[in-house]
Amino acid sequence: MIRFVDIHKQFGPRKVLDGVSLDVDTGEVLYIIGSSGAGKSVLVKHLIGLIRPDAGRIELGGRDITWLSEPDLYPVRKQCAMVFQNSTLFDAMSVVDNVALPFRKHLGLKPAEARARARDKLDLVGMRHTGAWLPADLGDGLKKRVAIARALTLDPTYVIFDEPTTGLDPLAAAQVDDLIRSLKRDAGVTSIVVSHDLRSIFGVADRIAMIYQGRIRLDGPPDAFRRSPDPVVTQFVNGLPEGPMET
Repeated sequence: MIRFVDIHKQFGPRKVLDGVSLDVDTGEVLYIIGSSGAGKSVLVKHLIGLIRPDAGRIELGGRDITWLSEPDLYPVRKQCAMVFQNSTLFDAMSVVDNVALPFRKHLGLKPAEARARARDKLDLVGMRHTGAWLPADLGDGLKKRVAIARALTLDPTYVIFDEPTTGLDPLAAAQVDDLIRSLKRDAGVTSIVVSHDLRSIFGVADRIAMIYQGRIRLDGPPDAFRRSPDPVVTQFVNGLPEGPMET
């Protein structure tokens, strides 16, 4: 289990997280939602040490990992892979070499063996045929699938997706959603998905947590969000533009 306990984070005068507590159960697909700038990505980046809290703690499997040193964070980052919004592929490297890189860097495999293992991961996301291509040859949806393959190289227990369907066409977005489902079904992966894509949220999530004004506004299954009388939740679920909301 992952636990965020009373997390506070402020950047200059702006308080982004104001006492967020949230558990992530093993094997579930948890979506973290909220308006732009609500602190969704800020929260999940605490898990892999990209951001440190001003107060509070983060636990992984019962271990407090909040203030681990960079060397001590390496095993955590192998266990908790992250797929960033912009895919972050290396433009000068082929698709297969992008995916092979963690095998070479972290496991010390020779290039041929690393590429063979990388092709297996590309198979999982339906991208083996693109191994010799460069990232520039791929559309945004295909780049996202390659980034997911790379995130799976070290067989993580948890995968964090930061806005995985943002900017994708409906077909590409649906394919990414299917991948998230299959990771749970076929590999038992726990997924934390930061998103504001309503179609993906209600089509994939086991549970949803909404951040509003630095706190968890509602945490529950999709039906709890559909039934909620809370005007803040209702406005988001109905895809209405932001405006004055009752708090």
